[in-house]
Parts: sequence; structure tokens; C-alpha cells
Amino acid sequence: MGLTLLEQCEELFKTSNLYEVLGVCKEASDSEIRRGYYKVSLQVHPDRAPGDELATTKFQVLGKVYAVLADKDQRAVYDEQGIVDEESDSLDQDRNWEEHWRRLFPTITLQDILNYEKQYKGSDEEVEDLKRLYLQHEGDMDRIMESALCCTSEDEPRVRDVLQQAIDAEEVPAYQAFTHESVKKKNNRKRKAEKERKEAEEMQKEMGLNSEDSLVAMIKQRQKSKESGFNSLISDLEAKYCKKPSAGKKGKKK
Repeated sequence: MGLTLLEQCEELFKTSNLYEVLGVCKEASDSEIRRGYYKVSLQVHPDRAPGDELATTKFQVLGKVYAVLADKDQRAVYDEQGIVDEESDSLDQDRNWEEHWRRLFPTITLQDILNYEKQYKGSDEEVEDLKRLYLQHEGDMDRIMESALCCTSEDEPRVRDVLQQAIDAEEVPAYQAFTHESVKKKNNRKRKAEKERKEAEEMQKEMGLNSEDSLVAMIKQRQKSKESGFNSLISDLEAKYCKKPSAGKKGKKK
């Protein structure tokens, strides 16, 4: 027999606590659990993370975690005994988790994403998510920036400030990987982001995108690229199609 669900969580998400996998607390309401599942599943959706060879497995495991916590009886057993019924129909190995996800979260438009992004950025929820990622990846900014929701390379100074404030307030430890990151590593990340930005701009022209296009169509197109910088695409589209009150172009070229 293969790994149990809890063992898979430990291996893929560095925790066997189902609530921690979804980034929620044990007392979370059903809607908070659903929202947590949505947020984490967006980060590992196979279409959204074509560069991650474990994306499909992570996505399937997340589906199972949600299936357990969304079921009152299974959740009660897990809360009381810390075990999961591996034989449950909801954890069926052959279940189509992509279809299940689509039923829970119908097709999302670009505008939905942009609206969510505006409300999420700078919120207490984002700060808590960033601290969780900082702890999970032990201060590795490459992995934090890859995993952070609604973040592009232009958000990096802001993300750093949030994490530095958390370190100063002793809410998280001062990991060496964060406090002493090499200039070379920072520059490599910046170069990669610039490359992804150019690819995204070229793709916009090829596709003749407008703000009514659905996210799904863009994800499918993005999958053809080897890079996984989906967030930079969303940011570029926002700059092009959603007028911001003041912002100018911030991009600094090296």
C-alpha cells in the first residue's frame, strides 16, 4: 500500500496537520476551509504551475484534505483521534480531482482575479499567509515569491518589508537564508522575472487578450510556456486593461 494521506501531506507540504496544509486554524468555519483550499490549490494547480513536476500530486492530495475537512463526520474523527479513513469514498484514488475542483469553483474571469488581488494585497490575510510561507520555506525568498498569492517581482520589496517587520516583532525567527541572501541570488530572481514579463507581453499580443477573457483560456495558453510565472502575466494584464489611479511603470531594467 502507498503512503497514507497524512504521510503524503508531510512529504509534499512539510506538515501532517490537515488544517496547516490549507493554511487555516482548527476552529475554521466551513467557508474558511473552502477558501483555504481554493487559495492553496491555485498555487499548485497543474495548469498554473507547469514547472512543478509534483503539482498534479499536490493538487490531488489537497483535494483529499478538503474532502476530509468538508465532511462533518470525517472531520470530527480527525479532530478527536488524528486519523483519516483511507477507505472513504471521498478519498477514492480514481476520482477526477480537476472536475471536482471545477464544480466547486466555476470558471473564473480575469476581472474576478483582479478584484480579489486588489482586496488581498496589503490585507491582514496576506501578512499571515506570507509569515506562513516564510516559516514553511525557512526564509528562502525564491520559494516564498513562487508560492505567494498575487505577487510579482515588483512586490518583492513590499514582501521583504512585511517579513522583516515580523522578524523585528519576533513573530517569526530570523532565518539566515532571508537575512543574508546573496546579491547573486537576488539578481538571478530578478532576471528570471524580467524574462517571464517579456514572454507574458508577447503572449498578450499573440492572443489579442481583453479583460473579458476567462482565466482558464489564459492558463491553457500559459501552459505552453516552460516558465511558471503566471502571476506576472496577471500583473501585466492589470496594468494594460485596468486603469490605476496614479501608478506609473515601475519596472527597473538591469
